[in-house]
Amino acid sequence: MFKLHVIQAQFGDSLLLEFGSAGKPRYILIDGGPPGNYEADLRAALEHIVGIGGKLDLLVMSHIDNDHIVGVLDLLADLEYDQVSDRQARLRIDQLWHNSFEKTLDPDGAITQQLQAIMSMASAANFAMPLATDAFLGVREGNRLRLAAQKLKIERNRGFKNDLIMVDTALEPILFGPLSLRIAGPSQANLRALRKKWLEWLAETSRRVATQPSTAAMMDRSVPNLSSVVLLATCNKKTVLLTGDARGDHILAGLTKAGLAQKGTIHVNVLKVQHHGSSRNVDEKFFRAITADTYVISANGKYDNPDLETLQWIVSAARDRQEPITLVVTNETKSTRLLVDKFDPTTSGYTLTILKPGMHEHVVTLAD
Repeated sequence: MFKLHVIQAQFGDSLLLEFGSAGKPRYILIDGGPPGNYEADLRAALEHIVGIGGKLDLLVMSHIDNDHIVGVLDLLADLEYDQVSDRQARLRIDQLWHNSFEKTLDPDGAITQQLQAIMSMASAANFAMPLATDAFLGVREGNRLRLAAQKLKIERNRGFKNDLIMVDTALEPILFGPLSLRIAGPSQANLRALRKKWLEWLAETSRRVATQPSTAAMMDRSVPNLSSVVLLATCNKKTVLLTGDARGDHILAGLTKAGLAQKGTIHVNVLKVQHHGSSRNVDEKFFRAITADTYVISANGKYDNPDLETLQWIVSAARDRQEPITLVVTNETKSTRLLVDKFDPTTSGYTLTILKPGMHEHVVTLAD
């Protein structure tokens, strides 16, 4: 058995892998969605799928953006409440995979300090930088995650060299019974380049906030994205590529480095499209190099995600290779309506599946 549960996460991400057998199912949770998502959807989905008192073999925090981590923190808060109330834990978690901001990008604390200073200057100048604020909150929430895991005695990054999940050092498959996880990102080169971009962005933004506050607000859209753990899950000869918010070229480079992409291409059964379908993290070449039978996008139109351009690239690439595909999206958006108008599903070779309002999850069954 192998299933991917796509949990409603609005503008964030939350996914649950189910594998093993019907009699002894096992579970891996990847991300928990944005603020409010645990109450609205994740808790109910976990109770329905895993069950009260059930167990997660693994909790993966792909990265610490606010729209991925807050639902996980709310879950751990519930588990802490069970612990201090001397109640049976509603859920058990065997281990956590999480790359801390300090370990990956900010060993000397310089980025965090400068980002906090920018937030203070922006507040004093009375203008908003929502994406930069989200990034700063993510760093803080990452620290909360680490402390919560310690309190609950959840082991973090078991077996990873230097406490870092990286394609450079995690060279072998990591097995959970019949399921194999291969690390395909981030790489050390990705992290070095991203740290450089952060420092450059911080320096320029600090200068603008101090001298031209009105123009600094426009720089918010270019906040460097935080690094994501990228995983290829394999079970029953079926594959799911879990991408977080990683850049397309970084994903392909990581797959190649791990020996998973042959001649720069790979086909998977399910591709979780990175960064909620934003065209900023991907291009048309990506969807011709990494192909899939099913594409999953978690977005609700916030920040214009998914971009119509991304949806068109997916459909056009599949049409050119003459392979039918399924697009699974968690919410109807302006871009999904425009896609149907421009590319008739019946003649363009794709099926569009939208999670029904009020439903907590959609199940993609890869193997019974």
